[in-house]
Amino acid sequence: MRDTNHPDMTCADLLIRLLRDTYQVDTIFGIPGVHTVELYRGLHDSGLRHITPRHEQGAGFMADGYARATGRPGVCFIITGPGMTNIATAMGQALADSVPMLVISSVNRRDTLGRGQGRLHELPSQQQLLAGVSRFSHTLLDPAGLPEALARAFAVFESRRPGPVHIEIPIDLFDAPVAPPTHWQRPRLTPPAPDATAIQEAATWLRTAERPLVLLGGGCVDAPVAARRLVEGLDAPTVTTINAKGLLGRDHPLDLGANASLPAVRRLANEADVILAVGTELGETDYDVVFDGGFALTGRLIRIDIDPEQLARNHHAALAICADASQALNALMAHFPEKRERRGAERTRAALDALGLKQDPAFTEYVPLFATLAEVLPEAILVGDSCATTYAANHLVSQPAPRRFFNASTGYGTLGYGLPAAMGAQIARPDLPVVSLVGDGGIMFTLPELACAVEERLPLVILLWHNQGYEEIRRFMDAAGVERLGVDIRAPDFQALAAGFGCAATRVGDRDGLIRALTHRPSGGPMLIEIDAAAWADAVARA
Repeated sequence: MRDTNHPDMTCADLLIRLLRDTYQVDTIFGIPGVHTVELYRGLHDSGLRHITPRHEQGAGFMADGYARATGRPGVCFIITGPGMTNIATAMGQALADSVPMLVISSVNRRDTLGRGQGRLHELPSQQQLLAGVSRFSHTLLDPAGLPEALARAFAVFESRRPGPVHIEIPIDLFDAPVAPPTHWQRPRLTPPAPDATAIQEAATWLRTAERPLVLLGGGCVDAPVAARRLVEGLDAPTVTTINAKGLLGRDHPLDLGANASLPAVRRLANEADVILAVGTELGETDYDVVFDGGFALTGRLIRIDIDPEQLARNHHAALAICADASQALNALMAHFPEKRERRGAERTRAALDALGLKQDPAFTEYVPLFATLAEVLPEAILVGDSCATTYAANHLVSQPAPRRFFNASTGYGTLGYGLPAAMGAQIARPDLPVVSLVGDGGIMFTLPELACAVEERLPLVILLWHNQGYEEIRRFMDAAGVERLGVDIRAPDFQALAAGFGCAATRVGDRDGLIRALTHRPSGGPMLIEIDAAAWADAVARA
């Protein structure tokens, strides 16, 4: 990397310097290409860690996992054209789940943009294409404007509803000379604070409620102490959505989990006279995953969200407060220093008992699976694809802290997320074990990332539930009376594939085998544990 005080500092030099020193970025996910050679000139000696996935979609999912595990934006360097269409799916998932991600890409020379000359990697408008899966997409036309473009990106990450931001740099600008900015300081940004009068009104409604209910979403993950103290002060049953799992700690007596789509929790919602919803979209994949429109709120709804538009979506709010969830939770918490007795724990326990999840035939075979994980790896981050084990985990799993459970079954609902996102989480949190929950169908979307996991010596566990195809879609086809087609797919030999990548692997069919595999997993690389779903179900039935 060039001396940043030298007058011939380039735009690429400035970018790396700003990311590293001003915004404390430590990791870049990217695949070099002809168009980004100059971007990489100074990266080798910059001190930034570069991770090379095997597909740009994998880069985006890794950045997503990194961001969810830490709260810091994941950063990608991506080439023009196909690199950007490849990463668009990952950006779509991050947009749906409000995950901060910075995607820096190349684009063709400024004098060729929009001219349709058949240039390498040319798109009619790369910026317009990516605008639909980002909070904003910006084309840099002057290297002097780079500090401002990055400041805008981090303003999105820090003071409004986060999501992906795309900044494209024409290839003729990477080595263009630029004067270093006069000031390198990071702009000080604060998210919107709650209106004190509105908080007072919300507190009054909650104080006089007889049957309050709290709904906490992923926007609350940075305020676990305030969230826990507030719901305890309210003595209110609380739904923690999939992205809020762990917010109240493991097995909290007021935690209904992510079960808002199930009958007993829906009854609580329908009977609640005041509902407090914080940092949650109140969207379909959290509250109506059975897709029957049966989640109803008849009481007075208080909504708190950093996004003013979200306050007007899905459910009508009697009181809508546009504010940062963490600040709002802390402000509300101060109004309830002592617990108000309203049989909250009793009502929560009654609802969970009525659900009977551990005895439900739909979940029975997964109960020992997650009991084993909690026993052997109690502090693990669980990262799921859209697969059977993830769907069960959404209902069954309780985590000790937030940012230790996330998956692609919500929002955008993409396949192929589980493995690379778990890798990103492991890179971000080497102090914690990470388990990737994947199926034999979904893992085929991003299986080549196993090579990257081996290369980086990531000690993650890949728990592959092998049920011979797309089980979820099979069930939907059967229920709809549609003849099965395209769902009973042939799987490869995963043990042989893992060996080819240099990854430790084993196949298990019961709890004892899983315990042995988890206990003796390698510390210097990934391990693929393939669970024969049919053999596992037989072992559970015999137990």
